[in-house]
Amino acid sequence: MATSIRLFVDAALSEGAELPAREGQAHYLSGVLRRGRGDPVVLFNGRDGEWAGEIEAVGKHRATFRATALLRPQSAEPGPWLVFGLLKRDTTDLVVQKATELGAARILPVLTAHGQAHRVNLDRLRAIAMEAAEQCERLTIPDVAEPLNLPELLSNWPADRTLAAAVERIGDAPFPARQGGLLVGPEGGFSAAELDALRRHAFVEPVTLGPRILRAETAAIAGLTLLQVGNIQARAFPI
Repeated sequence: MATSIRLFVDAALSEGAELPAREGQAHYLSGVLRRGRGDPVVLFNGRDGEWAGEIEAVGKHRATFRATALLRPQSAEPGPWLVFGLLKRDTTDLVVQKATELGAARILPVLTAHGQAHRVNLDRLRAIAMEAAEQCERLTIPDVAEPLNLPELLSNWPADRTLAAAVERIGDAPFPARQGGLLVGPEGGFSAAELDALRRHAFVEPVTLGPRILRAETAAIAGLTLLQVGNIQARAFPI
């Protein structure tokens, strides 16, 4: 019997419900995986939990599924928000993928002085987040927001949510991990004006990720891990 593949769907899930595949899933199932009618699938939609199901029909362009049994009820998946200075396209894709795997609840690209000013394809980034959620068995998909410039993001940030800003060469003092938000700059770091802007907001807590200068994508992965693992210490010191 074929191994179940896990798929995100848009329609409501309930026992016996028949629901359509999303665009591209029919080709993936029939043309890539060679799956057919009756093969098992696991389905989730971010609202109704995770369901066992099967392929009801599949062709080159269309497929339908039938949900058969609830595997996991829907539950909250609280996680940190990741704010990151835009990088090159492939690196931005990697950050979105890994942030999803590491449990980020929101992903917020930000425009910075030293960042990449390329056009952002939000549909592409949201598809990457969806595929990562399918793979890592999340019940939800993180929101991938429209890019904002850094001052605009700071002015709209919730004052009760800590924003840990990863800043290079700022000293060495530990602080407990927390589940607020993480800000990672682009390659080249923050400008002097951006550092001044960060200082003016009480919710910003500058942190260091260690003695080495990390690539931006490495900093995002390391920082999200530190924010989520309660017995691991990150380090903080005033800018």
